[in-house]
This record gives sequence, structure tokens and C-alpha cells, in this order.
Amino acid sequence: MVAAFAAGWIDAVVGGGGLLLLPALLVAAPQLHPATALGTNKLAAICGTSTAAVAYARKTTIDWGVAGPAAGLALLCAGCGAALAGAIPASAYRPVIIAVLILVAVFVTVRPQMGLIEQPHKRTAWRRGTAVAVAGAGIAAYDGLIGPGTGTFLVLAFTTLIGADFVHGSAMAKIVNTATNLGALVVFAATGHVAWLLGAAMAVCNVGGALLGARMALRRGAGFVRIILLTVVLALIARLGWLVWQDS
Repeated sequence: MVAAFAAGWIDAVVGGGGLLLLPALLVAAPQLHPATALGTNKLAAICGTSTAAVAYARKTTIDWGVAGPAAGLALLCAGCGAALAGAIPASAYRPVIIAVLILVAVFVTVRPQMGLIEQPHKRTAWRRGTAVAVAGAGIAAYDGLIGPGTGTFLVLAFTTLIGADFVHGSAMAKIVNTATNLGALVVFAATGHVAWLLGAAMAVCNVGGALLGARMALRRGAGFVRIILLTVVLALIARLGWLVWQDS
């Protein structure tokens, strides 16, 4: 329950709450099948991300021309990813994700102004289309397969591709992340891989954390989100690196 609250806060600010919640769930309930842990995590996460999405939508401007199509595509692609969960071993793509995260950490560090102010000149038709494809297809499929870090990848996609600042990028990420969670949850539920009672209890805590996180991000601005972003990216690198080392 504590991990669910903390994960809701992290997800609402910059994404990546699954980095904390999924391992905590596997430790607290080791009897769960990995797919059931993923499905139960999605039940809690969708409540938190949808709550954060509403909070952001009330206080900031959402680029629905990008977020809407991306969310629609994400609903389908996350479901496809969830259907393949377990078929592709995690060890196959962890090194690639680590390499991408290291590049992200370097990129954000050497460009301290990135994401602090909006860059509307980047919102060309080509870039907007690319953002929809990357967020709605690539990142959504990853969320269905494994999940942790999805919100972070979405924020970075909207920041780098269409010039959103971190706050507006996070707002759009919550819309798409809600869709990815829903798409994956439907598949996991249909295959019996959701522990409903445990997931519902986690959801209540996740919503509480999401409300607090969204309010803090809106109040403290893009600089605060950038710090949390770098922290989450480094934690993801450490976590996935540890798993790769264990696999070897």
C-alpha cells in the first residue's frame, strides 16, 4: 500500500511509478504469477493515472490534436503488448532499454534548458505525427509488455518531438498512459491475470499519491519535474542493470 501511494506520486509527476510498485508487489505477494502481478499493477495504475490526467486537464492546456490520437492508438497497441507478455523474455530487451535510458540521462543533463519552456515552433505536422506514432504505438506496446518507465518515456517523447515543456508533456503523458493501462488491463483481466481485491486496495493508495503528485508538479513547475525525471531515469538504469547482472 505504501509503494502504491509512492508510485502514484511518481507517476503523476513524471511517470515511472511501476519501477517501484511492480518489484514491491512481487516481493509482497511472491505467489502471484508474473502476468498477474503486471495485471494487478495495471488496475492500480489506471486509477492513479486517470486521476492525475483529470487534475492536469483542469489546470493546464492539453494538446488534444496529439494526445487524443496517441491515446486511441495506445489503447490498441498496449493490449497487443499485454497479449505477448511472457512470450518475449525480458532479458531480450533490457540491455536496449538501458542503453536508451543512458542516452536520455546524458541528453537531459547536457541540455539543462530542455523542457523548461515550450517550443511551439517544433509542432510541425511531421513531428506531431511522429509523436503520435512513437507514443501511441512503440511506447504503448512496451507498456503492455512490461510497463515500468512508460510515463517517463511518454514525457520525453512529447518534450523532444513537439517541444512541450515538462509540465505540459507530463499532462499529455497521463492521457496516453491512462489509455495504455486500460488496453493492457482489459487483456490481463480477460485472461484471468488480475488480483482484484489486492489491486483495488492498491488503487485507493495510488489515487492519493497521484493527486498529491499532480498538484506538486503544477505548483512547482518544469524545473521540479526535470529533477524528478532525472532521478527516475537513473533509478530505472540501476534497476534494469541489476536485473541484467542477475540474468548473467
